[in-house]
Amino acid sequence: MAAFLAPGLFERLHYLMGMEDALINFYEEPEHMHDLIRYQTDWEMQYAQMLCENLHPDALYHHDDWGSQLSTFISPEMFEEFLLEPYKELYGFYKSHGVELIVHHSDSYAATLVPYMIEMGVDIWQGVMTSNNLPELLKRYGGKISFMGGIDSASVDHPGWTREEVHREVWRACSEYGKHYFIPGASQGSPFSTFEGVYEALTEEIDMAGRELFRQIG
Repeated sequence: MAAFLAPGLFERLHYLMGMEDALINFYEEPEHMHDLIRYQTDWEMQYAQMLCENLHPDALYHHDDWGSQLSTFISPEMFEEFLLEPYKELYGFYKSHGVELIVHHSDSYAATLVPYMIEMGVDIWQGVMTSNNLPELLKRYGGKISFMGGIDSASVDHPGWTREEVHREVWRACSEYGKHYFIPGASQGSPFSTFEGVYEALTEEIDMAGRELFRQIG
């Protein structure tokens, strides 16, 4: 069984105060930001304990967007200072209480944060956009973490979408990124699409691509 949790530590900060104030406060009010993150972490630790003791999930799907399409919202150094240890604490607790697989969603650029994802215990980064240079990430980190995405949702989930472009994007991703430590999927990550039929078409095309790739291997 998989459990789902959203938003994560970073998103809760800008939910509480707005994005601009949150980013400014990392610079101007670092002590208060540490305190607020500590408060959030303590709350989620209580939630995690209740979740693990009562539902015993095998996997966790944890949502926290850390960047735009082109950059992280905060520098890697600032991410390490504020968020690495709280996430190590949280994900370490889940792992020590029976959660075997941690999937972290961030449909954004976050390539510079992958070493921290590995350190905090993420098994799969879900939502990997093409701007992250997936071939390079797979070469450097494959085997330490897996990557799910490779199909930007905006490239297929739009007005006037066609089955042909969905097919083309799925096969492009599978051809470019290979079969090891990569799971094809839309960057959005949720089991639905903005425009009717896109999610179903993507699912079918990924299934067909998977069968064809396995046939070729066999």
